[in-house]
Amino acid sequence: MDLFGIAIELTIGFVALLLLTKILGKTQITQITAFDFISALILGELVGNSLYDGKTGVKEILFAIIIWGGLIYLTEHFTQRYRRFRHVLEGTPAIVIHKGKINFQQLKKNHLDLNQLQHLLRAKDIFSVRECEFAFLEPNGSLSVVKKSMFELVKRQDLNLKPSKVTIPIALIMDGEIIYDNLKIIDANKEWLMEEIKKHGFHSAKEVLFAEWEDVEGFFIQSY
Repeated sequence: MDLFGIAIELTIGFVALLLLTKILGKTQITQITAFDFISALILGELVGNSLYDGKTGVKEILFAIIIWGGLIYLTEHFTQRYRRFRHVLEGTPAIVIHKGKINFQQLKKNHLDLNQLQHLLRAKDIFSVRECEFAFLEPNGSLSVVKKSMFELVKRQDLNLKPSKVTIPIALIMDGEIIYDNLKIIDANKEWLMEEIKKHGFHSAKEVLFAEWEDVEGFFIQSY
C-alpha cells in the first residue's frame, strides 16, 4: 500500500472513531470498565490492522467500525434498561473494608493485594486503614471511601455556621488567548477584560499566561 493510501485510511479511521466516541458517550474514556477497555482495544485494532492489509479498504474499515460500534451501543442500551445485564457486563462494587476491617475474601476475589489497597487509600488522603470505615472497589478500579467520623473534616454545619455563597472560578485567559465562551458565562466582554488586566499592569492579553475570575475573590492573574 502506498503512503497516500495509508494517510487516507488513517484519516477516515480517525474521524470514524472520533464520531463513534461522541455517540457512545464519555464513559468510554473516563469511567472505563473491563468491557469498555476491551471495546476500546478492539476498535483501535480494527483500524490499525487494516492499514497494512492490502485487501482491506476504506469501506471495510467503516463497515467494521459501524458493526462493532453498533454492538457496543446495544450493549450499553441493555445495561441501562436491564439490571441483570449491567451486573454481568459492568460489574458491581465490592466492599473491601467493612466497619474498619479489611475484607480479605473480597481482596482475593478482585485480585487486589494489600499494597495496592494502601496505594488506593493514599490517593483518597487516607494513610492508615484505621481511618477508614468503609471502602468500595468500583467496577472501573477506583476506590470510594467513607472515613471514620473522628477522621472526617469538620463541616460548616457542624459548627453551626451560616452557609457561604458557592462560586466557580472561570478561566478567562490561557496562554495569552482570551476565552470568549467563558466571558459570556459571566456576562462580560473583551473591553471589560482588557480594563481589568490593565489594572494589574498588563497592556495585552498576550502578556498573560493565565487569568481567572471568581465572584468573591476577583482576579487571579499570572504572567509568563
